[in-house]
Amino acid sequence: MAVDDILLDAEERMEKAVQVFSDSLRGIRTGTASAGLVESIRVDYYGSATPLRQLAQIAVPDPQLIVIKPYDPSCLAEVEKAIQSSDIGINPQTDGKVIRLSVPGLSQERREQIGARVKAMAEDARVAVRNIRRDANRHLDKERKDSTISEDDCRRAKDDVQELTDEYEKKVNEILEKKTKDVLQV
Repeated sequence: MAVDDILLDAEERMEKAVQVFSDSLRGIRTGTASAGLVESIRVDYYGSATPLRQLAQIAVPDPQLIVIKPYDPSCLAEVEKAIQSSDIGINPQTDGKVIRLSVPGLSQERREQIGARVKAMAEDARVAVRNIRRDANRHLDKERKDSTISEDDCRRAKDDVQELTDEYEKKVNEILEKKTKDVLQV
């Protein structure tokens, strides 16, 4: 495997790790309503776990309310059950056609718990980036051992991998800082 291929693979995987972290934060409550809070909830729809966003229209008419209108009214009970069993901590209210979720404000204690959870998720993302760095360095060492690249090229490539690692850890930290500010803001 060429050095450029190793670096490109590492960069793509690091980008994906940061994207997964960013996407997972969409489901974290900040005290205001957001479609991201419920759109990835899995609903048992005809024996298949289907994301809510594929089964219903999700609207946020005001900062404290989420309205969910299933495309198929017969799955309303399954959607309601899935929301109740999720970890968002909001009880759905239904009128037979739509589900309304009233998003209450968060207490300071709950904000701090969510902030700690977000920090743990960020650390997981940083660990994933570092694991990708480790894998890339192993590939480089293998190429060096097989004599397909020189020792100097291997060292330069490892420096490039470290720069990528630093860049993507910085992205994780920026996302963390923004989300923590949203969560802790009263």
